[in-house]
Amino acid sequence: MQNNEKDPIESSEDEILETNGSATDAEVESASDFEKESHIENEPTPINYEAKIAELNDKYLRLYSEFDNYRKRTIKEKSEIIRSAGEDVFKAIIPTIDDFERAIKANESVTDATPIKEGITLIYNKLKNTCISKGLEAMDSIGKPFDADIMEAITHIPAPSDDMKGKVIDDIEKGYMLGDKVIRFAKVVIGT
Repeated sequence: MQNNEKDPIESSEDEILETNGSATDAEVESASDFEKESHIENEPTPINYEAKIAELNDKYLRLYSEFDNYRKRTIKEKSEIIRSAGEDVFKAIIPTIDDFERAIKANESVTDATPIKEGITLIYNKLKNTCISKGLEAMDSIGKPFDADIMEAITHIPAPSDDMKGKVIDDIEKGYMLGDKVIRFAKVVIGT
C-alpha cells in the first residue's frame, strides 16, 4: 500500500486533532458564553443580610419575651402555692382554737379543777388527731437505739441496765416527722 492515500482511521484522528487544536473565534466566544450562563445558574442568589438579621432579631425578642412571661408566671404561681400551702392545715386547726376559747371562757367561773383537766385533755386529743390526719407523726424514741439522722443527743447518763447502753433513756423534746421528712429532731438523753 504505497498509495498516498491515508488510512481512514488516521485521517479522522488528524482531523480531530486539527479541529481541537485550532478553534475559531466564534467557537471560543460561544464556549465562554456557555460557561458564563452555567456559572450564573449555579451561583446562589444574593442574600439580603439586613432582612435576615432583622428576622433573627425579631425571633430572638419574641423568644425572650415568651421566656420572661413564663418566668413571671411561674414566680406568681409559686408564691400563690406557698401562701395557700398551709390553708388546709389551718382550716383543720381553727376548730381546736375555738375549743380553747370556749374552755377559757367556761373556766373563768369554775372552782373545781377536774372539769378543766378533762377539757384540756379533750382539746389536746382533738388537736393531736387533727395533726395526725394531716401527716404529722410524733417520734417514739424511748428505749430505741440512738439514731443521729433523726435524734439529737443532749447528754449522756449512766444506763440503768446493760441492755439500755447506747439507747434513748428519756425524751427532752419529742421529734416530729411530716411524711418521711424530719421537721423537728428529737432531743434525747442516751445511756452510756
